[in-house]
Amino acid sequence: MRRVFISLLTAFAFAASSVPAGAAGCLKGAAVGGVAGHFAHHHVVLGAIAGCVIGHHLAHKAKEQKAAQQQQAAKNTPPKQP
Repeated sequence: MRRVFISLLTAFAFAASSVPAGAAGCLKGAAVGGVAGHFAHHHVVLGAIAGCVIGHHLAHKAKEQKAAQQQQAAKNTPPKQP
């Protein structure tokens, strides 16, 4: 158990230190990937890296969808009359 804890801490430190501050979704993805990597034959660091990449991609995709929805809502709103 101690080895798992140290591996997770190392993965978090690696993910936090190598990513720019604006990398949304990376830390959560790294956590999930690290746990999944641990159960997949003790590949915690590789799982954390993959989780970071996937988490960042999904966060970026969600941000784009939200912007598109807001833009569509702005188009459908009728202009206000005084």
